Amino acid sequence: MMPSIFGENLFDDFFGRDSNLFPVMPGHDPLYGKHAKNLMKTDVRETDSSYELDIDLPGFKKDEVSVDLKDGYLTISAAKGLDKDESDKAGRYIRQERYAGTCSRSFYVGEGVEPKDVSAKFEDGILKLSLPKMEQKQLPESTSIAIE
Repeated sequence: MMPSIFGENLFDDFFGRDSNLFPVMPGHDPLYGKHAKNLMKTDVRETDSSYELDIDLPGFKKDEVSVDLKDGYLTISAAKGLDKDESDKAGRYIRQERYAGTCSRSFYVGEGVEPKDVSAKFEDGILKLSLPKMEQKQLPESTSIAIE
């Protein structure tokens, strides 16, 4: 067991971004800390008529999330603001781990999908999207080219 004075993880604090011992080590994202790699994890399910996406957005509210469909790319963006209230009546902060910033992720869904065809629902920190399947173009059977 580690003493509690070292924080959550002794080695993350010791060899973190502020440490110059190993400058080649990747630092943590100041917006989401060392848990940034867990942001916007997405599950994609295929049904007979659609594709269903479940995107994890913990800590975000519905009005902080936007979905855009342009040129065949579905882009999910989330923006978080930091409310800095300088008048703290209960005491002064020693450490505050909330930051402001944005994150986004894009998926190519094809040119035939229209925004009106996509349904979206945000519930319990999970964005649920449903996109219809588009008919696949038939490729020609023969791939040989005649030489004259």
